[in-house]
Amino acid sequence: MIDKREMNSEEMDEYLSKQRRFSERLTELRQNMDVSSRDMSLSLGQSPSYINNIENGINMPSMTAFFYICEYLGVSPEEFFSYETQNPVKARETYELVRNLNEKQQDLIQSLIIEITKHR
Repeated sequence: MIDKREMNSEEMDEYLSKQRRFSERLTELRQNMDVSSRDMSLSLGQSPSYINNIENGINMPSMTAFFYICEYLGVSPEEFFSYETQNPVKARETYELVRNLNEKQQDLIQSLIIEITKHR
């Protein structure tokens, strides 16, 4: 357990930044599933405000609870912390579809993705 009373200002800022990123990521992934924080909390066997408290930086989950959260969201812990991937479930599903294509088809998909990302 982290004793925040023993942190200096810089360490506290870093801790809060990481906690904020974690909370934002949880919110993003939950909203991708179009589920309320209350429904997710109850599905995890927690109080109705459990996920809301995590998303608002009031609490952090235990490691065990984090694994249950990942399972509920359909993501691995690695995917949870892969902040640059907005929707890891869709990214994984897309990868599975593309990897079953032949090389020419994969080249076409890759060209399409390159063209799309140019115009963001």
